[in-house]
Amino acid sequence: MSRREVPAKPAAAATRTVATRRRLRAWREQHVHALLSSLGRLARRPFATLLTVGVMAVALALPLGLGLALANIERFSGSVAESREVSAFLKPDIDAHTARSLAGGLTMRPDVAEVKVKTPEEALAEFRAMSELGDALDLLAENPLPAVLVVQPRDDGAALVEALQLMPQVEYVQHDAVWRQRLGAWLGFGERLVQVIAVLLGLGVLLVVGNTVRLDIAARAEEIGVLQHLGATDGFVRRPFLYLGACYGLLAGLFAAGLLAAAGQALQPRLAALVASYGSRFTLEGPGWQGGGLLLVAAAGIGWLGAWLATGHHLRRTRPTDV
Repeated sequence: MSRREVPAKPAAAATRTVATRRRLRAWREQHVHALLSSLGRLARRPFATLLTVGVMAVALALPLGLGLALANIERFSGSVAESREVSAFLKPDIDAHTARSLAGGLTMRPDVAEVKVKTPEEALAEFRAMSELGDALDLLAENPLPAVLVVQPRDDGAALVEALQLMPQVEYVQHDAVWRQRLGAWLGFGERLVQVIAVLLGLGVLLVVGNTVRLDIAARAEEIGVLQHLGATDGFVRRPFLYLGACYGLLAGLFAAGLLAAAGQALQPRLAALVASYGSRFTLEGPGWQGGGLLLVAAAGIGWLGAWLATGHHLRRTRPTDV
């Protein structure tokens, strides 16, 4: 009786596993060595590193600071660019019950999202809180303020304003659409301006990193040539310079975040005093942890890209050819 032998290959599988582990270990050691060597080069040239990082940090902080300032201005204005409220001041003889009836009728319109009724008593209390004429208001025999319908339209509110103006119970309609549209246009222009400045300064950061890495490559040209003749791949030669560029970008991102934080701390007391004079409170908002993380990632990416372009250009020019 013959016994069928099933071939087992545990030895071959173990060999492949060991080989894979060795390759991963070698790959990890190469990257660690490239990173440490890049950090060592930065540490050996502290003054040159500080100058390069400082230029990059200022270039990164300017567009980000402008963007944050624009966002805070929009937040301080109460997002008036998006606000479309229409205030309809009723005639003095319209009481609160009639005002609520008018509000109920307006809510039936398809272009009306919400209607709030502000009674003369509520309007007087609000005016008293917002002004310094409380003592003078006490001298009045009766409340001179009318009831107000605060209407939130679903669209731009043009048709709604015309309908409110034709109502016999309405004395005056306030809808500051023109200046709100202008403010929205200015905010949109500011956003586009920040984007253009960010692209231009980002290109400047890219060129700074590329030129810095190019100088480092020129100083190590003989070493690179020997490695290429010994058969080193482009990735092996490029790796330490990529880490160098990424380190430049990361340090510049950290420096830029520090500059923005310092600028915010310097501006906040003056801004708080200015806003307090209007009876309000406002605090500058920074990029936050998420924005700071994106800044560091973007800065490191720009540094990596600049180094990649510089090393790629050098390797194309110096790649050895067979004779």
